Amino acid sequence: MTSQVVIVGAGPVGLMNALLLAREGVSVTVLEAEPDIVYTPRAIAYAWPLLEALDTLGLLDDMVAAGYTTDRRCWRVLETGETLVINHDAMIGHTPHPYSLTLGQDRLARVLLEHLDRFDNVRIQWAARVTGLEQNSEQVTLFFEQEGEVQALKADWVIAGDGGRSAVRKALGLTLEGFTWPERFVATDIYYDFEAHGWESGYLIDPTHGAVIYKLTTEGLWRVTYSEPRTLPIESVEQRIPAYMKTILPGSKDYQLKLFSPYSMHQRTAKNYRAGRVLLAGDAAHVTNPTSGFGLMGGLYDAFLLSETLAAVVKGEVSEDLLDAYAEKRRDVYINVTSPVSSESLRLCFRSDDSERLAWDFNLFRERQQNPAKMRAFLSVPAGLETPSLITGKTLRQSLR
Repeated sequence: MTSQVVIVGAGPVGLMNALLLAREGVSVTVLEAEPDIVYTPRAIAYAWPLLEALDTLGLLDDMVAAGYTTDRRCWRVLETGETLVINHDAMIGHTPHPYSLTLGQDRLARVLLEHLDRFDNVRIQWAARVTGLEQNSEQVTLFFEQEGEVQALKADWVIAGDGGRSAVRKALGLTLEGFTWPERFVATDIYYDFEAHGWESGYLIDPTHGAVIYKLTTEGLWRVTYSEPRTLPIESVEQRIPAYMKTILPGSKDYQLKLFSPYSMHQRTAKNYRAGRVLLAGDAAHVTNPTSGFGLMGGLYDAFLLSETLAAVVKGEVSEDLLDAYAEKRRDVYINVTSPVSSESLRLCFRSDDSERLAWDFNLFRERQQNPAKMRAFLSVPAGLETPSLITGKTLRQSLR
């Protein structure tokens, strides 16, 4: 069995690569270890620069229909109740999408699957767990288990989109270099009427009880992601959730827990995103704490650049050396944008134990509120996640215009 490109992982990054390659006429096979899309409380937010890119690709309308948009975000200090709300007014006239989108990554995956159904040059093999690979200068052979049998699949190229614990990356002998935060994140999805108490999506600032709190659906489901020391036993996380909610919830403490997921937070990247005929993308290449929402957004920008470049290589339009540029430039984005911005957001939300620094942070927000140019610059930080096309030199936003 042979495919021009095999993608390991049917998460949003893997499926985005599959869709964009399929649109270019490339034969694609996706191998996914799970039997279907798995719901986990992870990435949910997409900033306006990414929306312009998604609009260019014809995906935005379906994504908006599956989620919901908002032009407001708040920073609330738990101890004092002081709250600052920032909207997207400064972006009006500068983008057709002056708002952000909230959409669970499982729902995004469903949207991408619907679009992939339109192509007959893509096949997805579920419950196919990759166990190893071999490669030479001409092709890659992937080995995977499916229905209790070990099978082999040959490909000209392989994209590893199988997450932070990537089996492909491990088979290549690549590690994620960096560090792990001493805190553990606990993502909880709860039903609670925050809006009845005047709360909006955003950040709850506190050195002990800080959280990222986002409305997930119009049916009252919210994501509350907080931190706790990793020294606490992970087996008893669920037992500690009620005490945390009792501390931070406004008004009634009557909430309904739908799901929770504890996980470690990292700032780590592979040393190289290319190893011969294998390319890394998304969490398989780099992982970050999710406070700014830059993990999945960065992974999608990986996919935009990689799929365009690889399609041109497969069709013989450019040299495969251009894939080295993909690897270098996307790693540079992680090091210079994703990781520092995400780390600063974590500091503000979860490590704000310096009252003078917190006052300085809030004064900076107030200055932005009074100065549209400064606000536009702040709201445009996520645009730094994009790498211009290695072929045309344009960003997707520029292509839209």
